Amino acid sequence: MSGNRSPQQTVRPADPTAEGDAPAERFAWRRRIRANPLVNTAYRCGIAVVGAAIVVGGIILLPLPGPGWVIIFAGIGVWATEFAWAKRLLRFAQQKVAAWGRWMQRQPWWMQGLVTLGIVVLVLLVFWGLFAIGGVPSFFPGWATDLLGHMPGLG
Repeated sequence: MSGNRSPQQTVRPADPTAEGDAPAERFAWRRRIRANPLVNTAYRCGIAVVGAAIVVGGIILLPLPGPGWVIIFAGIGVWATEFAWAKRLLRFAQQKVAAWGRWMQRQPWWMQGLVTLGIVVLVLLVFWGLFAIGGVPSFFPGWATDLLGHMPGLG
């Protein structure tokens, strides 16, 4: 009877990359931490706090042009070292970004140009909004401050 298993009943060997709260141990120091429940809980809490601080920092930087999303994914990467849900989220995001990149490569040059132009316009609008709310930074050179002073809403 044991030779007549359906594909759903097939026993698979343990996968060290399987989704679980205890990823495969690659480092002896991590094994020692896991061996002590109190230290392990404190370590996981520390990872949660550090990851959250990085993600919150990335979220704060999202409206600004720059690495907001990269910082958020770095925080999720910190979480992914300890938490299976974060590892799944990170893998999902990586797959979506890679799929978008492949899609963009298949597009004609004019579509790639339009997307690039859209991103540039978005960045300029974000800067305009920041300057309209907070004013033009004082460290800008005089010619830039004069130029921006002629923009609607910044003068």
